Amino acid sequence: MSSDAPAPSLLDPRRSVLLVTDIQEKLVPAIPGHDAVIERTGRLIDAANRLDIPVAASEQYPRGLGHTVEPLRERLDADARIEKNTFDALRAPEVGRRLRETGRDQVVLVGTEAHVCVLQTAFGGMGQGYAAFVVADAVGSRAAENRELALARLRAGGAGVVSTEMVIFEWLERAGTDAFRDLVRLVR
Repeated sequence: MSSDAPAPSLLDPRRSVLLVTDIQEKLVPAIPGHDAVIERTGRLIDAANRLDIPVAASEQYPRGLGHTVEPLRERLDADARIEKNTFDALRAPEVGRRLRETGRDQVVLVGTEAHVCVLQTAFGGMGQGYAAFVVADAVGSRAAENRELALARLRAGGAGVVSTEMVIFEWLERAGTDAFRDLVRLVR
């Protein structure tokens, strides 16, 4: 193994994909701290876009829950949003296909609800051989106790529980690069 290779438990920008999970118009108002979830998710989308990390956004039953909120939707490629009706996003054929096509094996998860779709997608992905990383400060649930229980269960189950800053700095890998200069503003 090269000394330049990241440790197995670190995020690698060449192996990562960002999955924005169900941050939708009619669900978001019920999530405590939703403004922070949206803002941090936006930072991660910006970083992923700058670093050529694939981004997908699942939408749970958009006819009922609306689409991905506008501040995030405007940062996404036109084909990045994918409709689903399964709680584990990877069980939705189109989401699973998109992630497999990237050839990447690390899934960084943000979104709602932490104890339902985020948790089931993380564990479902791990069952398919992905390393799952849940961004604790960019996930939410309608009840704070459900969010906390989900994060505890994810940790105990082997998912990486990380922060927005951890993800960005691990994706950057080093200072002094053009990407670092472009993205350091996201963590200030």
